[in-house]
Amino acid sequence: MLNVGLVGFGFAAKVFHAPVIRAVDGLLLTTIVQRHGPPDQRYADVEFVRSVDELLTRKIDLVVVATPNTSHYPIAKQCLLTGRHVVVDKPFTPTLTEAEELVQVAKQQRRIVTVYQDRRYTGDFATVQQVVGEGALGRVVTFESHFDRFRPELKPNAWREQAHPGSGVWFDIGPHLFDQALLLFGVPEAIVADIRIERDGAVVDDAFDVTLYYRHARAVLRASMLRPPHGPTWIVNGTKGSFIKYGMDPQEAALKEGRTPDEPDWDSEPPDLYGKLVTADATRTVPTLRTSFAHYYENVRDAMLGTAELAVSPEWSLEVMRGLELAVASSRTRSVLPWSR
Repeated sequence: MLNVGLVGFGFAAKVFHAPVIRAVDGLLLTTIVQRHGPPDQRYADVEFVRSVDELLTRKIDLVVVATPNTSHYPIAKQCLLTGRHVVVDKPFTPTLTEAEELVQVAKQQRRIVTVYQDRRYTGDFATVQQVVGEGALGRVVTFESHFDRFRPELKPNAWREQAHPGSGVWFDIGPHLFDQALLLFGVPEAIVADIRIERDGAVVDDAFDVTLYYRHARAVLRASMLRPPHGPTWIVNGTKGSFIKYGMDPQEAALKEGRTPDEPDWDSEPPDLYGKLVTADATRTVPTLRTSFAHYYENVRDAMLGTAELAVSPEWSLEVMRGLELAVASSRTRSVLPWSR
């Protein structure tokens, strides 16, 4: 049994980390760092402490950092230097330089450092991977993914909407969409980005359109806080056909309702949201594959035990950070920038 400590107990920790960790055999959530407020009675069997220093006096094998982005680097570094394996919620850090230093520290300490890319384990993305991989579309020429919401009002006390390094929608949603594009198509040849503010009074970006250039294809990543999520979330066009799918993966909604990955059919999707594969000959429905955010932590567990390769490797996480920074530079200069190291 591997003991897990969770740093931070805000939205990300309560919805995406704590319940998922507890659903994974072989991981035991023993300690949570919550600086203020009473312990959550849903976690009566977990010890609540007030600081990272106090957490590190406990027997902890894996530390999960689910705090505001500006604190990812110092907390992750502190935990690595004390010999703990570390999962960092996305984005890895606000800057590529900080991320590179964490990877170096992890290598020196012979410990794992990885980023929580849970949305590679969604049913809709798994289905897109299957459709693209089986060749029914032929050669993909255009790919488009959306992560839209309609929330015109601002959240005054939300750190993600304040002018801090790593704030804004691109560093919040961009890591997911960029990770998925890299899994499907690899590293692009170039990037062009429009990362912008749309809502009145906003001080950080709340919308983006980012295009990844490949030799014979384009991948377009889109998100907005002023776009109701009624259109397709996935559009993949190829030389033999197209795949179109509506709706968001149901796991986040299920977790918000208090359901957990160890419940049967906890994330089942209604058939009316299944994608459509359209070719010259026919249109067929493609049932959404089943998967689970828990697979991420299962892989981390197995990597710690030495029985599997780490799915989200440090090197992979640096590529994602490189893409995030390159897109920001492209948007700022209004130019197409080549991928470079």
